[in-house]
Amino acid sequence: MDFAVAVFDGFGAIFTGYNLVFLVGGFLVGTFFGAVPGLTSVLAIALLLPITYSIDVVPALILCASIFMAGMYSGSITATTINIPGAPSSMMTAIEGNALMQQGKGANALGHAALGSMVGGTIGATLLILLMPLAAQLTLLIQTPGKFSLVLFALIVIVLVQKETASKAIVATLAGMMIASIGIDVMQPIPRFNYGTATLVEGIDMMPIIIGMFAISEILIQARSGGNAVSTALVRETARTIRRRDFIPHFAEIREIGAIAYIKAAFIGYGIGILPGVGGSMAAFVGYADAKRSSKKPEDYGKGSREGIAAAESANNSMCGGAFVPMLSFGIPGDPTTAIVLGVLVINGLQPGARLVEHQLDLIAPMFASLFLSALILIPLTLFLLGPFFIRIVAIPRSILYASIAVVALVGSYVSTFSLFQMSLAVVFGIAAYFMRRAGYPVVSLLLGFILGPDLELYLRRSLSLSDGNPAVFLTSFDSLFFILLSCVFIYFMAVVPWRKRST
Repeated sequence: MDFAVAVFDGFGAIFTGYNLVFLVGGFLVGTFFGAVPGLTSVLAIALLLPITYSIDVVPALILCASIFMAGMYSGSITATTINIPGAPSSMMTAIEGNALMQQGKGANALGHAALGSMVGGTIGATLLILLMPLAAQLTLLIQTPGKFSLVLFALIVIVLVQKETASKAIVATLAGMMIASIGIDVMQPIPRFNYGTATLVEGIDMMPIIIGMFAISEILIQARSGGNAVSTALVRETARTIRRRDFIPHFAEIREIGAIAYIKAAFIGYGIGILPGVGGSMAAFVGYADAKRSSKKPEDYGKGSREGIAAAESANNSMCGGAFVPMLSFGIPGDPTTAIVLGVLVINGLQPGARLVEHQLDLIAPMFASLFLSALILIPLTLFLLGPFFIRIVAIPRSILYASIAVVALVGSYVSTFSLFQMSLAVVFGIAAYFMRRAGYPVVSLLLGFILGPDLELYLRRSLSLSDGNPAVFLTSFDSLFFILLSCVFIYFMAVVPWRKRST
């Protein structure tokens, strides 16, 4: 009952003070970044992260949640209209949406994408609210050895989802863990790996890593490739031919897709979101593939299937709710965006876990409400009112856009720490991430290794300390053994089975 009251109060908090401004403003910012090819909600939150130092934690979390939901949805706009996904999670939408666009039904495709996003995002946020108390109780059952095995399981999954680049993901993850080890020891108040310099005693701040790897490196990548060349004339013609009433899907089409298709895709996306480091791209792909497998008209897929659009968008937006579960319960981000949101919590002195959910629910409940309202109200409303204008976003000259982002990134990295050294690190990490991305190394794995590395070391050393150095404690503890066996299952089905299929 207390949880329900706190969540209800969280919805009320949205409409008090400046919280509503942060909700709507964050959604518009997220839509802008999600619609522009090459920009993502991760970059938007990374650039706005310094602002969280000067505002309360409640509006900061509301801002992050609305940006997250908007960025996940808005990639479908340019994916449909000009066949350039604004976000990686919109790749499957581009296949079907642009096919409809070429048939003169682009606005209808955008309407179905928004409807799928609305349904999936709403279901994902609802499941987050309903299941969060259970997740909080489960955290109390996991002891120190189990926490080590859980973090180890998360790191294994992060590597496995990279598939063909798993070896490079291992290197990137280990590099992140090594960077995190610089500074004060996790168990003893002594510096390590500071090489005799007082500057490194405080360690490497999360801010320069986030800004460097997701802002600076993106600018360098876009500068090298010249960005996605988009015809301004094509964009204007597309925007001119779309009318607002065309965005409303026909009831007969919705009935043909069926409520089960939306709900099933949403549950798939939510479940995938719970897995550490997987993200919206995997959710959209699995939701789309499952819909095609069970469809009555699989031959329509690839030619403009509205069912395919609905499944992909329902799955990737419901992933948003699922991604918050491991982050709030265990401090394990479900995707890159929640990794940055975790940084917002840490900055404000909030520690993920059962205590956060039980005793500080008033601080995170408005974030749940932000996810829910962004999906249920803001997605359809903004598409109906501003859809034609959002399409014009991609016509902004890249030279102006990326130069502005570079300035905001560097100023933000300085303002967040007031340290020229940390600002310089943002540039260093940005350049390093640029070369990593060119070589095929996943920078997300490095960030998650940086975040989870200290926890892995801490729980390992605590467990060995409690067992007098006996490593058998990880096998005799039930919760630890469970996650070890779960890791083996994932390794078998995600690595061994595909390898055996390739060998035969």
